[in-house]
Amino acid sequence: MQPWSCGTLLHPILLLQLLLVLVTPARVVLGKREIPIGAIFHRDPDYRERSYESEVAFRYAIERVNMHEKNFELVPIVRYVWPEDSFKTERRTCELAAEGVTAIFGPASILTAGIVGSVCKTLEIPHIITHWDPEPLGGIEPEQQAMTINLYPEADVLSRALADLIVDYSWKSFTIIYDTDEGLMRLKDILQIHGPSDAPITVRQIDDDPDYRPLLKDIQSSGESHIILEIRPERILELLRQAKEVKMLEEYQSYIITSLDAHTLDFDELRYSRSNITALRLMDTKSFDIKNAVHDWEQGEARMKRPFRLSPEHVQTESALYNDAVKIYATAIRELDATEEITPSRLSCGSKNLRQWPFGLRIVNYMKVKTEHGITGPIIFDDFGRRTHFHLDIIELSKDDGFKKIATWDPTHGVNYTRSQGEVYSQIVESLQNKTFIVASRIGAPFLMIKEKKDGEILEGNNRFEGYSLELIDGISKILGFQYRMELVPDGKYGSYNKITKKWDGLVKHLLDRKADLAVCDLTITYERRTAVDFTMPFMTLGISILYAKPVQQPKDLFSFLSPLSLDVWIYMATAYLGVSVLLFVLSRMAPADWENPHPCKQDNDEVENIWDMLNALWLTMGSIMGQGCDILPKAISTRLVAGMWWFFALIMLSSYTANLAAFLTMERMDATIESAEDLAKQSKIKYGAVIGGSTMSFFQTSNFSTYQRMWAAMESARPSVFTKSNDEGRDRVIKGKRLYAFLMESTSLEYITERYCELTQIGGLLDSKGYGIAMPVNSPYRTAISGAVLKMQEEGKLHQLKTRWWKEMHGGGRCDAAANQGPGDTAELGIGNVGGVFVVLAFGCFCSFIIGILEFLWNVRKVAVDEKVTPWEALKAELKFALSISVTSKPVHNTLSESTASGKSSLRSKSESRRGSESASRINNVHTTPSLMNIDKMGFSFNKN
Repeated sequence: MQPWSCGTLLHPILLLQLLLVLVTPARVVLGKREIPIGAIFHRDPDYRERSYESEVAFRYAIERVNMHEKNFELVPIVRYVWPEDSFKTERRTCELAAEGVTAIFGPASILTAGIVGSVCKTLEIPHIITHWDPEPLGGIEPEQQAMTINLYPEADVLSRALADLIVDYSWKSFTIIYDTDEGLMRLKDILQIHGPSDAPITVRQIDDDPDYRPLLKDIQSSGESHIILEIRPERILELLRQAKEVKMLEEYQSYIITSLDAHTLDFDELRYSRSNITALRLMDTKSFDIKNAVHDWEQGEARMKRPFRLSPEHVQTESALYNDAVKIYATAIRELDATEEITPSRLSCGSKNLRQWPFGLRIVNYMKVKTEHGITGPIIFDDFGRRTHFHLDIIELSKDDGFKKIATWDPTHGVNYTRSQGEVYSQIVESLQNKTFIVASRIGAPFLMIKEKKDGEILEGNNRFEGYSLELIDGISKILGFQYRMELVPDGKYGSYNKITKKWDGLVKHLLDRKADLAVCDLTITYERRTAVDFTMPFMTLGISILYAKPVQQPKDLFSFLSPLSLDVWIYMATAYLGVSVLLFVLSRMAPADWENPHPCKQDNDEVENIWDMLNALWLTMGSIMGQGCDILPKAISTRLVAGMWWFFALIMLSSYTANLAAFLTMERMDATIESAEDLAKQSKIKYGAVIGGSTMSFFQTSNFSTYQRMWAAMESARPSVFTKSNDEGRDRVIKGKRLYAFLMESTSLEYITERYCELTQIGGLLDSKGYGIAMPVNSPYRTAISGAVLKMQEEGKLHQLKTRWWKEMHGGGRCDAAANQGPGDTAELGIGNVGGVFVVLAFGCFCSFIIGILEFLWNVRKVAVDEKVTPWEALKAELKFALSISVTSKPVHNTLSESTASGKSSLRSKSESRRGSESASRINNVHTTPSLMNIDKMGFSFNKN
């Protein structure tokens, strides 16, 4: 209200109103009852700007209420105190009570607000505050909070909102930077979400020293990239400026600002930093209510000739809360005044007969059950006067629009994103344009190899390399439109965690040190690595398998058909053959049944004969063992028993021989045979190992499966060490190991090796299932976009084409396909090298038979020459002529040697007849001649009767 000048004439009605002021605090102005309300603001420089804006919001919120009220008018009475001056705060509170205020708003300091609340509780004056207020130790006492209403979000609920945001961001570890003890108390729930097995949380406090660089450098050296700032708003910008100087505002650093006034700061100089800066806001700065309120403030100050310009996007939270506090209090006064007129009372703090305002408790209780909606959203209180239900905007600093709303939070639904995935993806893809990624990798065929130089060729940059990884990242870059630069990790390792030093090595360390944006190679996605870095979706699936040398091919053996039986068996068989033949001969000489009449038609023949000479006995046993039998059989029981036992023996041996012949001829001999990991675990002769520090080693080291635990124990205790530095070293060790070393490796690398080293093969199936992924720092904003590009390449078949190209086509691939498909146990065709010995034996037998035939022919020529009394030459020509006459089917007893001997034909014929007679007689006494072996009839004889 404007002060009156001394020369102004007072209207009589106004004079009457002035008189009434001295009598009662309830004044009636132009038909409206005046209801005074008090407010206490701070004078401290730290609070001056905030207090000024809050006071403006307080006064013009009252002005707007008065514009719409017909029955009463709120009259503001404002006092100022220092934040630490508790004595004057109490005096100013009592002064306000003496002036008959119906409520006291503020102050903003926790210490002074407690004093005001204590006085208001005693006098039962409503006390309305708009700042963060922690829960007292030992819990809240209802009596102490009976008269206090706090529009600031309840401490535990606000802490839960921050905790939900951290969980949604998947922060495994983070550092908290705070400046006051009460600030650390606000993060109670955040500290409680940390479990004993989680990564450690670092808490760092800053003092009044304005140089924050040493602290920021310590955080940077620790590798931490997630930071929570719980500091006063006036310190936020300076800390972030210094963070930018020490390169702590880079692409993978993320900040969460807990202050609800972060949106009021000018972040223009930091908008183009590459880090993610997130804050919380209690109001929607684009709503009509806040725009209308700011308009009232600006117009009101303009009437007072005080410059005041404020954007709705920069309204302080306390100012908005004062506006809502006045609104909800005026609503309570209006609705209670409709049933009973509310009259202010002047109260005294030091009176012996202490009076309490009778309407105060009723107003507070009404406000607790009343639900309102202000510029800070829904306003709902619990029984203790705390605001437990509210909405928060999650805002993110963008390059174009400053802070931009990306999500909301409320106690019921938690974090709820307002932007679509498509918008997020488009924003990320847009940021990738013309960006250059540093891509870390390691040498390892076929993923990345040093390209061979041609004559006069100079290779620089990415042209130095070739391989699957290079073409993969090149394909992704063409889809997303970024540039890249390949770099090799210094130690050449994939990345493993050292539990002693608490540090990572290899590609993972390169990413953690922010020396690379991506890591592309045959890097397996594991749980341990996933805790340190992020991965895209797998671009290749695989599993652990066993690399082993193929069985050694034995030299071809012409007599390999003898392999089914050992040398000892062959010797025993020959011995048994001779022994049975001799036994058969002896028994047949002894057995009467084997002596038979040579002429069955002559019953009075005095002579019998025995056909079982040694040759016939040998022939019988030979025919039996060959499975062909014989036309002559023994007669006696003893000889039949011997023959039967021999035939049974021959049947068993022949069956065994034929059953095992093919297997022995096709089987390749080896010193040791393995077909699975279980076979390796059960033996100790063949050593096995893996790449040290790799995912395969970690698989066995952490496995709970008993077989793999035994294998790990064997590998760990083996001396010399069975571990290698690379897959190539493991491959060479298998080749040189002479089937005494097996290498455990990932199936993709194993497939590449077996395509080029035909003496190596894969044993068994896959021991597990996993995938290769592109690694990047945790919470990288590009993970979704790069995963999408990988998926697109997979759907278009480009990943399959890349694998076919680098596994089966480039650098000698594909030449071992046939060998790789044929395992050690597969059946192969028999070649002449396996069964050639059979042909040698056959040829040798035929040759021997031919020689024997010639000898028999010559022996017969000699006998003919003697019997016919001709020269051997004439006998030879006559026998040859007859043998070569293939049309002649019958043969005379002797050949006509020449026409000149016709005169002696009769004499020769008579001699021949007499010779034939003598031969017939000799057959009776001598049955072991050549015709007897041919067994023309059952008895083995042929008689000619003249």
